[in-house]
Amino acid sequence: MKQYRASYFLGQGIKGLWRNGVMSVASITVLMSCLVVMGSFALLILNIDVNLEKLGLMNEIVVFIDETKDDLAVEEIGAKIRALDNIESVEFISKEQALEEEQARFADYPDLYNLVEGDNPLRDSFVITYQDNSKASTLVYQLGQIDGIAKINHRQDLAASIERVKSGISLVLVWFMAILFVVSIFVIINTIKLAVHARRQEITVMRYVGATNWFVILPFIFEGIIIGVLASGLAYLIEWYMYRYVISMMTGSFSFVTILAFEEIALPLGLAFLGIGIVTGIIGSTISTNRYLKA
Repeated sequence: MKQYRASYFLGQGIKGLWRNGVMSVASITVLMSCLVVMGSFALLILNIDVNLEKLGLMNEIVVFIDETKDDLAVEEIGAKIRALDNIESVEFISKEQALEEEQARFADYPDLYNLVEGDNPLRDSFVITYQDNSKASTLVYQLGQIDGIAKINHRQDLAASIERVKSGISLVLVWFMAILFVVSIFVIINTIKLAVHARRQEITVMRYVGATNWFVILPFIFEGIIIGVLASGLAYLIEWYMYRYVISMMTGSFSFVTILAFEEIALPLGLAFLGIGIVTGIIGSTISTNRYLKA
């Protein structure tokens, strides 16, 4: 039938949105705020991860080999390290290479190395990059059981502190999202309820002439979807402006901090906003219609 086309339900949804102007604006504003808060926290965590990877603080261990071990023993130690779980990469640095790097690092002070000429005090080492920070303590223990490893340098305490900060930020994000999500649904429920009340006589007539429940309910669901789409679009624009502003501020004063370009996260952010907005609108309108449109 003609009246079952999506354009009909979309038109009815737009009319309902217009009828409840103040409540519709409130619904869009609350849901938009929810999305902006969520997006801001998510982008903060994402940029923290990027900077930690750049600094190598989270997933790097350096082991130094006992100086009494010969080349064959060093190779065997390297093979044992590579056989461990949670290993992403292993790089061998000979004591000669390490000395050359130190000399290049302090090229302005060549006299510092005159005393060690012919008697290199450095050790062979392996730089280990691991995958899962939660299993880092197990990896450190396993490395300590390998014969020939004299010293292990790691930053587990710092990594654990940073993980706790990230977990705290994530927890705050979840609570903000939960609270604002419930508030958004509540406001949308009341908006749809007003629309149902305004059309109560029309709904009664439609039921008398045999209209199905879906035919009655779908316009209100479309109204909720429109609210979600408008809120997600506005939230995306606000997030874009805020993020670009932060980038311009950080570029000048904190050039050592790496910030992802908005273009790199634009598509995932937009899809996430749109998905959450639509789902929230559908949930709010469905709850409202199920409650107030019972036969």
